[in-house]
Amino acid sequence: MLKLSSSCVLPLGEITEPMRIVRRITENPDFVLPLRSNEYLLIRKQTDKIGPGFAGYLFLEKPIDNPPANSYLIERDLSYLREGDIIRMDRRRNSLRTLYRKNSFHNSLLTTERCNNFCLMCSQPPKDVDDSDLAEDILTSIPLMSRETRAIGLTGGEPTLLGLKLTEIIFSLKSHLPSTAVHVLSNGRRFKDIDYAKSIAAVRHPDLMIGIPIYSDIPSIHNYIVQGDGAFDDTIRGILNLKSAGVQVEIRVVLHKLTYERLPDLARFIRRNLTFCDHVALMGLEITGFTKFNLEELWIDPKDYQKYLRDAVETLHHAKIAVSIYNHQLCVLDPTLFEFSRKSISDWKNEYMPECDGCKRRADCGGFFSTSKIRRSTHITAFQD
Repeated sequence: MLKLSSSCVLPLGEITEPMRIVRRITENPDFVLPLRSNEYLLIRKQTDKIGPGFAGYLFLEKPIDNPPANSYLIERDLSYLREGDIIRMDRRRNSLRTLYRKNSFHNSLLTTERCNNFCLMCSQPPKDVDDSDLAEDILTSIPLMSRETRAIGLTGGEPTLLGLKLTEIIFSLKSHLPSTAVHVLSNGRRFKDIDYAKSIAAVRHPDLMIGIPIYSDIPSIHNYIVQGDGAFDDTIRGILNLKSAGVQVEIRVVLHKLTYERLPDLARFIRRNLTFCDHVALMGLEITGFTKFNLEELWIDPKDYQKYLRDAVETLHHAKIAVSIYNHQLCVLDPTLFEFSRKSISDWKNEYMPECDGCKRRADCGGFFSTSKIRRSTHITAFQD
């Protein structure tokens, strides 16, 4: 698991830059001189060349000589940083956060920690704080990103709580990264306002999808899971508004003890009422955030719900609705479902367990969240052929 945040940042000498700053990384000490003002030079060894004029300097080893202004000693856990990556430095907390990795296919940008749901299995427990600076960091980062970036995710919290600032972010992504797919994770409730849905559609992003969860065909079950009165009705209306405005929508279902039994019924509900949606993702449980506190209410071995999962996938597939299975290991899936399994776990938190050693299908397997050490299926077995 990569460490994306560090609070072990030691200023070295004079610091003249703002308390909070977003910068791009370069490892080239001969970087074009007029363009160095947005770049931090990453210096891996004491003997590496130090070019002048950079916005700042990140040392993985303490320098022998007096370093230039705006120099920092960072911990070795951040040695994965590479040319083109983007970080945020916050001197109020002596912290560094990796916002974007140029060579990763799994870049997600946290838009806010606020949310209008309180999901039992939330992996990013909401906070009632003013974190508007997160959106500003994103807007600063986007022009620094590589135009070859394949995809960007916008997560929360609930991104729609940014209001029109979310529209501004999507427009910036369209302007600076016109070939980059954008995926927004939302509970969908704010889109019950048709004008807001239309404001997102008006950006005319060429490859935008909104991922919205529905946890049951029965409103009271969905509302209980998200801990929000009226959430089911808001969400369905939001999906209808987005699709009527021409925005792609993915339906997401996290599979756990409260959702698995009615999964086939939910699939039939989607087939009857939401067949125009663009994708359905059936997702394994990530044991982090609120899930750890509600684990006994939520946990079921994935092997035990394969019949329900197979029935749901068959219903959706036969209705010609694109369907994928995320966050599952091949060895726990019914073999008829292998073709629907995707490697979906972000690379920085994707791991394999000791039981996977020698597995012949490891390269095709979705792997584990790093938190799966807390609880995982008792049926993990390496394929021998």
